Amino acid sequence: MIKRFFLAFLGSMAAIWMSVLLGIFLLIAGIVAAIGSIDSTGEIKSDVKSGSVLTLDLSGEIVERKNPAKIADAIYGKLTEAQTLNDITAAIYRAAHDSRIKGIYVDCSGAMAGIASLQAIEEAIGYFKSRPDKWVMAYADTYTQGDYYTVSGANEIWLNPIGAVDIHGLSATTLFYTGLLDKMGVKMQVLRVGTFKSAVEPYILKDMSPASRMQQEVYMNSIWDSIKDRIAENRGKTPETVDRWADELVMTSPADSLLADGIVTTLGYRHQAERHVAELAGKDKYDDVNTVSVKDYVTAVDLSDYSYLPDVASSKKKDRKTIAVLYAAGEITDSGDSGITGDKMTEQILDLADNDDSDLAGLVLRVNSPGGSAFASEQIWEALEQFKERTGLPLYVSMGDVAASGGYYISCGADVIYAQPATLTGSIGIYGMIPEISGLVTDKLGVNTATVSTNSNGNFPSLLAPMTPAQKEKMQRYIERGYDLFTRRCAEGRHMSQDSIKTIAEGRVWDGATAQQIGLVDRLGSLHTAITGMAADLGLKSYQVATYPKTDSKWWEELLEMEDLAEVSGIDSETLELYRHLHQIKNAPRVQSRMETIVIK
Repeated sequence: MIKRFFLAFLGSMAAIWMSVLLGIFLLIAGIVAAIGSIDSTGEIKSDVKSGSVLTLDLSGEIVERKNPAKIADAIYGKLTEAQTLNDITAAIYRAAHDSRIKGIYVDCSGAMAGIASLQAIEEAIGYFKSRPDKWVMAYADTYTQGDYYTVSGANEIWLNPIGAVDIHGLSATTLFYTGLLDKMGVKMQVLRVGTFKSAVEPYILKDMSPASRMQQEVYMNSIWDSIKDRIAENRGKTPETVDRWADELVMTSPADSLLADGIVTTLGYRHQAERHVAELAGKDKYDDVNTVSVKDYVTAVDLSDYSYLPDVASSKKKDRKTIAVLYAAGEITDSGDSGITGDKMTEQILDLADNDDSDLAGLVLRVNSPGGSAFASEQIWEALEQFKERTGLPLYVSMGDVAASGGYYISCGADVIYAQPATLTGSIGIYGMIPEISGLVTDKLGVNTATVSTNSNGNFPSLLAPMTPAQKEKMQRYIERGYDLFTRRCAEGRHMSQDSIKTIAEGRVWDGATAQQIGLVDRLGSLHTAITGMAADLGLKSYQVATYPKTDSKWWEELLEMEDLAEVSGIDSETLELYRHLHQIKNAPRVQSRMETIVIK
């Protein structure tokens, strides 16, 4: 009886384990298939026919660069198809010299991107239109201000007869949490260097300081000037006219008045616009047009090969010099899996420095970061110095929407720095922030605490007690040493005196155009401009581009994270967002070189 019981028991266990193993096998097989389908979309070579029209969909989020697909997202159906700035601009520049592409048709439906990113696309569209026998046509039911600026240089701007064009200027909003913290009984102990280092103000003030308001007014007016001047130039108007459009809130005006004012060129419904695209392409109807999307076009051509440019010789791949482009996007942290992590970034830079590839001609660091950890920023700066010393090759920086504070720290040693006019940069300053929550714990929650220490600073830093005057003084000196190092790095990299740097530092944020005037930036332009600029400076006759870090998806590592994902997958989005925010504060370094968070619209 007992023997039969154990045989049955073991048989049941074997069946269970076989089911589990089969389930795991099927799961892995499904995941491999999913990843295979994800990756294969990037390898399918689309057929670009003669007389094709490149279609650009200005809608949704436009990110700096494509990230590897996540297994968790695939399983939970959360894969997103965000467009990348790199693909959009590279495709437009490549198409400008592709005899198979007759023109570009832009469908404007509200792109979500930073102003500097839109400037890069507008710059690329202008370059395309300048080529012989190329045309650009745009259509929208309603143009957002960003979309309109991006396509303002198009040959034809079509608008739905009952549509609108939103031109209103710029505004910036800063959220202040001091009132909330007061209600919670939480005090933020702040130490900083720099009159304009306003990243801490939301935690200690209830309104902008005069210095912060002044700096925002200055850089926002400068950015708006660059936008309205470009719109005016593209539409054959004066900057004053564009200001009038903004002040009159033309988005409330009827479409025929927008046509009369030259804001748009044509009124028509979508099907009429598409019929006109067919006419431009020499076809009877839109369905007969050989349209190719940006996504398909980038899979059909080799964007790494720059021999399509008139001043670049065609050659075999093995004979071309290589310009490496290293992306540094996101907040700077000491370690982790997202943003710019000090440990991984330094390793990547040193790998490039020790690469035996004799074809490497130089490195372009693409920076899009508000900063973060001052420690990690220093490590990345030092690794870049090692790259220059070990290789003897040039280091250029291309700034995106923001390259401020720590983002500028890692940029300042470059031989040449490029930025867009709307890039937010500078913010050369340091701060530390330690919360003190005794008011919450004791006064609000009624929890008392008692501490025993062997030394006077045994419990430092403590969330449950304010810093003593001696501790505050030492921390302030610690912050000031960090500021002195930061300004010294900038002075060395920019070939300026430290005193000169300090006059434009103080944590102040500058727009790219003004940053060029004061010496923080060398040239204005996009990543494409930086790459071609380096090639021209080096006199390269043939070259290609290699991008780093590589974006291969390591799905077998992600399997280990599935349990954690399952545990939080049932949490509502608001709670999850709060958790992420608190987790970020908890793990933030004590000393930060970071720009404040503002929303510009």
